[in-house]
Amino acid sequence: MELDLGPEASKFRQETRDWIADNAPAGLADLVDWTVPPMTAGDHSAHAAAAKSPLHEEWERRLLAERMICPQWPERFGGRGWTAVQNAIYSEECARAGLPRIRRGFGEGMVGPSVMVHGTPEQQEHFLPRIISAEDVYCQGFSEPDHGSDLGAVSTRGVVDGDEIVISGQKVWTSGFARANMIFVLCRTDTAAPKHRGISYVLLPMRDNNIDARPLRQLTGNAEFGEEFFDGARAPLFNVIGGLNNGWRVAMTTLGHERGGSATIGHLKYQRQLAALVELAREVGRDKDPMVRQQLAWAHTHVEIMRYQGLRLLAQLAEGREPGPEASISKLFWSEYERRVGEIAMELMGPEALVRPDGEGYRLSHWQQVFLASRAGTIYSGTSEIQRNIIAERALGLPREPRPAELKGAGA
Repeated sequence: MELDLGPEASKFRQETRDWIADNAPAGLADLVDWTVPPMTAGDHSAHAAAAKSPLHEEWERRLLAERMICPQWPERFGGRGWTAVQNAIYSEECARAGLPRIRRGFGEGMVGPSVMVHGTPEQQEHFLPRIISAEDVYCQGFSEPDHGSDLGAVSTRGVVDGDEIVISGQKVWTSGFARANMIFVLCRTDTAAPKHRGISYVLLPMRDNNIDARPLRQLTGNAEFGEEFFDGARAPLFNVIGGLNNGWRVAMTTLGHERGGSATIGHLKYQRQLAALVELAREVGRDKDPMVRQQLAWAHTHVEIMRYQGLRLLAQLAEGREPGPEASISKLFWSEYERRVGEIAMELMGPEALVRPDGEGYRLSHWQQVFLASRAGTIYSGTSEIQRNIIAERALGLPREPRPAELKGAGA
């Protein structure tokens, strides 16, 4: 099933496909599977290829010249003003051609939109071009050891000192911290204010700034996440977005900005993974086993459901409706699917799954990586339990789950 988005979208798709065919450097698509993110099985091949390949550098240069990096941003901020549907079509066409959709990570999807909404004209003029050019690469400084993702309870302090803000405290579970030179931090600047007030949103330089950034090792042996200790880190007050003590509003803009740029391509990496899983079943001689075939059929149907979910979201965007709490369905679905696929692979490998490959360091086979890394997917960006609550309460309108204090008050 394909989705007919109308003649304008069809024209845009053909123009985009033609431009990619005319401008993509020959051989770039063959370097690596550009659809696999690093947190999936700890695969760093795309990052390594991007850092070393002159073909990737040339592709990036051509995209920058055409304003096709952050193209969904308004034209006055350096983008092309693409709609959510156009942005999704562009992602689809890059994936179709086997090419990287070059993104600016947190800067593109979270910091940039927040600066557009809450920043001054001077802040917009300074920070936004640096995101597009990748002069500034951001990581997220929200979660804390004692508060998790309860942003209203942040305890990292920010103290005004002249025309600077001085930050002390700790952040944790920071993805992409090793590649970032900037971190957007929520800090408490008014300790007397109520829980969700007195918080400021600061764009803080990471390098040579009294920040001790340490890797956090995962089950895979990789360190996609880090923790940061701020011991008097400084930034100009110019780097406070939205004004002092107004960071909660900015943070809500940051967390709520979702434009559907990957609406219909999320299933592609799982299609490739499923093909590899079928091949594994053949290699171990179990592709005729009825129970194994049933599990593979289960995986196939789930990948197709992901594709249909993407089409539904794309249709929603085409109607001008933004994603709502039902987006939690997708996150819950793919994360639980990933975990089960890892388990299926381990069952197929049998005792071999318990033995790591020879070699230096903490070496793992591909499927061992998938199995171990998939555990994180049910935790980061909201645990599966939290996603179920969101679906129940905000999408289905079911009664709110009683909180511990309420249960205690009721004598439970």
